[in-house]
Amino acid sequence: MKKAFVLLNTNLGSEAGVKSELEKVEGVVEVYEVYGVYDLVVEVEAESDQKLKETIFSGIRPLKQVRSTLTLNTVS
Repeated sequence: MKKAFVLLNTNLGSEAGVKSELEKVEGVVEVYEVYGVYDLVVEVEAESDQKLKETIFSGIRPLKQVRSTLTLNTVS
C-alpha cells in the first residue's frame, strides 16, 4: 500500500467546502484542517504509485478552490 500526505493551500474561506469535496475522492483516507502555511493536510492511500498519482492529479489538484499542493510520499 502506498501512502502520501498532500499539503494544500485553498482560496480564502473555502477550506470547509474543499474538505467536503476531498472526503468524496477515492483514495482519500483523512482530511485535516490545519493552521499555518497550509490550510489542509490530506492523507491518501493507493495500491500503486500510479493510482496514488491519479488520485492526486485527477482527484485533488483540479478542485476549483485549490490554489497549490505539496505532496509528501512516505517511504515505509
